[in-house]
Amino acid sequence: MNKTNKPKRNRPSFTNKKRRDNSSSDETRENLPERKGRLWLFGTHAVLAALANPKRHSLQLLLTKETYNAHSQELDETLKDKSFGAEFKSRSEIDDFLPAEAVHQGIALLVDPLPGYPIEQLLKKVKDQETACVVILDQPNDPHNIGAVLRSAAAFGADAVIMPDRGTPEATGTLAKSACGALERVPVMRVGNLSRVMEQLKEAGFWCAGLDAHGDTPLAKANLDGKTALVFGAEGPGLRRLTKEKCDFLIRVPISNAVESLNLSNAVAITLYEVARNKE
Repeated sequence: MNKTNKPKRNRPSFTNKKRRDNSSSDETRENLPERKGRLWLFGTHAVLAALANPKRHSLQLLLTKETYNAHSQELDETLKDKSFGAEFKSRSEIDDFLPAEAVHQGIALLVDPLPGYPIEQLLKKVKDQETACVVILDQPNDPHNIGAVLRSAAAFGADAVIMPDRGTPEATGTLAKSACGALERVPVMRVGNLSRVMEQLKEAGFWCAGLDAHGDTPLAKANLDGKTALVFGAEGPGLRRLTKEKCDFLIRVPISNAVESLNLSNAVAITLYEVARNKE
């Protein structure tokens, strides 16, 4: 299938890209960790991934004997270098440490937040790569959706997920469980000025492709080779005006008239699949 070129402008052509010049064990539901402080992760995949992540500082592990028996080999391996061991609790006792309705699968882990991932670190990582892909979320508002986006980002090899710090849900246990371990595997950048970060990406050789229902180019015909930042708006309002203006071009995922739009995480998964498929 022939691809359409990215729009021509007073910058290097798409086909020949060059860099531009320019707490404690008695914490219960009534005493949950403070915002941006320690938090409880829960669910098998989220906890096992956190225990295996050398960048994640863990403090306390609660689990049922049944859960331990089902994952004893992996737990023993990850716990051997920790300063704490497993504390066996019943499911109802674990409930008391977590938010109401948390589906913990018999395991929970008290952790500190992951360290920040600055834009400079990302740019250094991809500097000598011919291809790179980052996902930008413009004011996402659902932690389940963000978690699902991270899961797709991990599955299709995205280099990072970027989102505004203001107005975006924190990396809670619910988000981590929805990410199914991907929160520990995909760098997440929370930034103060999304437009400025998009400019920094452009200066480093990225092209910013905005997903919009009225985009000029269908996804299957878009040229997403090289270094690309995929920019997605929130469900409902879509891309904000300034964010859309910062995009180099707009693409769309063709859908039928039966629905108005795709779920954010579905749109991300479809687009990342297309990027990955074109690399083969």
